[in-house]
Parts: sequence; structure tokens; C-alpha cells
Amino acid sequence: MVGADTAWIIVATALVLLMTLPGLALFYGGLVRARNVLSVFTQCYAIACLMSVLWLIVGYSIAFGGGDSMFWGGLGRVFLSGVNTETLSGTIPEVLFFAFQMTFAVITPALIVGAYVERINFGFVLAFSGAWMLLCYAPIANWIWGGGMLAAGGIYGPDIGTFDFAGGLVVHESAGLAALVIAYFLGPRKDKTKPPHGPGMVMMGAAFLWVGWFGFNGGSQLAADGGAAMALTATHISAAAASLTWVLYERIKYGKASLVGLVTGTIAGLASITPASGFVNPVEALIIGAVAGILCQEGVRFVKNIVRIDDTLDVFAVHGIGGIFGTIMIAVFVPEASWIAQVGSVLIVGVFTIVVTTIIVKALGLVLPMRASAEDEVSGLDMAAHGERAYEFNS
Repeated sequence: MVGADTAWIIVATALVLLMTLPGLALFYGGLVRARNVLSVFTQCYAIACLMSVLWLIVGYSIAFGGGDSMFWGGLGRVFLSGVNTETLSGTIPEVLFFAFQMTFAVITPALIVGAYVERINFGFVLAFSGAWMLLCYAPIANWIWGGGMLAAGGIYGPDIGTFDFAGGLVVHESAGLAALVIAYFLGPRKDKTKPPHGPGMVMMGAAFLWVGWFGFNGGSQLAADGGAAMALTATHISAAAASLTWVLYERIKYGKASLVGLVTGTIAGLASITPASGFVNPVEALIIGAVAGILCQEGVRFVKNIVRIDDTLDVFAVHGIGGIFGTIMIAVFVPEASWIAQVGSVLIVGVFTIVVTTIIVKALGLVLPMRASAEDEVSGLDMAAHGERAYEFNS
């Protein structure tokens, strides 16, 4: 099965990259005003490029360097030192494992883009994303996936570790909480009244994300076997269920079922099943998705109306709450999972993310302007930051 495993993870790697480019870019781009769509595209594309280079230089080593520390992977894999075409990670070439994990390191800081669209300086985006991936994302990946302190043999003992199949904590909780922190320090938009300029674009982006997620979750099995097939199936069912419950709940509350609501439910279902997809069956995935469609929608209301943080495109409500919910549901459905490890890791990752993100934002704020000028925010970042216009007529 070695050849089949390699072939599948090559495909899965391409699918996960598809999630960011063009999936996330289209999804977020359609949700902003027309005068800011190119700024979102540029942020997603530039983050993908920068994270790829940083992952090669040192990010992969921090996460998967295999050092003796429980807290990080060390520097043994800097610039892929010691890795060639014959080096294996399990049954696949290590360079392929590097590439697959690189696409995760790309999409996680790109998810945070949704919190700060329409009002942030482009230079700050790149500096923050790079620092955050190296100092926050990579260590968390090591703790859970790289044999670190939250894995079996870590702080919970030799036989107990965190169950997080494809990134409920590593990707979604960390990105969701970082989004909330940066949105808090950045402050709200000056004009929050304009609706999404391109619901059709949002739907296309969500469709790319849905398809790409098969690589995200199915590929995390790191093998072409029944486990990958089950993870893929669970992923699909959860997404479908959450789409339906989100739009039904929206119809009951507001009298209309919107396209944006329908596809946002899809993302909520996908984020929620991500940590559990390799451990649950389709019926359990149906339950997770059905609950997520309502829970994450209530999360949107909580953040906007009660906490009153302008997490513009609901990154925390959809990804943060979804990832945390799915992680805890593993303890409900999987007998081998420990409640202490699942809940404890949610708290540890949460506190670490909030503290590190706060430090990065404050430190960078001393040397880089964080927020775009009031004039640029009103006129739109497309022309102000990038000198280009997406459409002939802005709205």
C-alpha cells in the first residue's frame, strides 16, 4: 500500500491547498464590500506564499523536528535538513508529509484574515501571519501531532493523549481565538452596514472548501485505506447536516433562508467534524453537524451582540466554536478518548493562543501601523493598498 498511500497524500495535499487558493479567498472575498475584494485575495495569496517559505525554513522543524523537548520539535529539520527522496514518514516520503503539513500551515493563518478584512494594513498582515505561524501554530502542532506534551506520553501520562484527527484544536480553535484577539485590538469597522457584495462568490468559495476538506480530513489518515474513506464520508455528512440546520434555524428566526447562511453552515459542519472525522461513524457525524449548524449560528450572535467584537466574517463563531465543539464531542462518542485530555487541551491551547497572539499584536504594533487610515478604509483597500480595482463600479 506504500505507493497507494503516497498517491493519495499527493492528491490530498493539492486538495488542501485548493482550500486556501481559491476556496477561502473566494469565500471571504464575496463577503466583503466590492472595494475590498482584491485586498482579501491579495492577503490570502501572499499568506500562502510566505507560510510556505517559512515552513521550509523552520516551521516544519518546530512542529515535527523530533527533538527531545515536549514543547517544540527543535531545529533538526531546518531547511528540511536530512530529508531526501528516500526518507520516510510512516509509509510516505517525508518530503510529502512536509508538503501536506505545509498546506495546513498555509490555511490556518489565512483563516484569521476573516477577522480583520476591510481595515488592516497589508504589511501588518504579513508580519503577524508569519510570526503567529511560527510562534503559535507550529508549537501547538508539535504538542498534539508531533509527539509533544498533549500527545500520549505527555502531560496526561503514557497511555492518554489528545484526540484531534485533523485540526479541531491545532487549526480551528487556534485560528478562531487568534481572530478574536486581533479583531479586539484592531477595533470595529467604521461601516458595518453593507451586505456581502458577492453571495455567488461566497458559494463558489464554500464549494471549493467542501471538496478540499476531503483532503484535509481524509488525508490526515496518511494512508489510502478504509479509515481515510470513513473520514471523508463523515466529513461530507457533517457538512450537509450543518448546512440544513443552519438554514432552517435562520428561516425560523428571520423568515428567510439565505444562500450565505446555507454555505456558512457548511463551513461550520466541516470545522466541527475536523477533529472527530477519523474517530466517528456517519451517524455520529450527522449528530455533530446538525448541532453545529445551530451552535455556531448562535456563536455569531454571541460575538457580535454580546461580546461586541467585530470579528467581521465570524471566524471564531464558525471555526473556533466549531473546532472546540467537535473536539469535546470525541469524548462523547469515542470510548478511548479521555474527557480530561480533550477538555484540558482545549483550555491549554486556548490560553496559549490568546497570550501569544496578544504578545505578537502588541509587539508588532510598536514598529508597524496595524490599522489602515480612516480615508483608506472609506475608499477601500483595493486601490489604497494595491492600486487595483476588482470592478468597474465599486459599491
